[in-house]
Amino acid sequence: MAWVYLISAGVLEIVWAYAMKQSDSFTRPWPTTIMAVTMAGSFGLLALAMRTLPLGTAYTIWTGIGAVGAFLIGITVLGEQASAARLIAAALIVSGLVMMKLSSTH
Repeated sequence: MAWVYLISAGVLEIVWAYAMKQSDSFTRPWPTTIMAVTMAGSFGLLALAMRTLPLGTAYTIWTGIGAVGAFLIGITVLGEQASAARLIAAALIVSGLVMMKLSSTH
């Protein structure tokens, strides 16, 4: 169940990062509210996952899901640059997440 919590926390991290961008420096109420609620949910689920998963594994995977997810949202939704170097960097992050999962004993 810890992995479900962790992946869910990572997905919520993507949502709050996108909502933060849409909040326009917290001047738009709905994106700001969505950001605050999903941020709290993300932290809460991360805390639940950390009850059984090691800190290094949980935190690395949580931030990795958020980083790669926000990167993909930036490219697909916001029209940000998808250069070869950025794509390689994202692939390296994903490979690190896979290695972290494979090396976990939980």
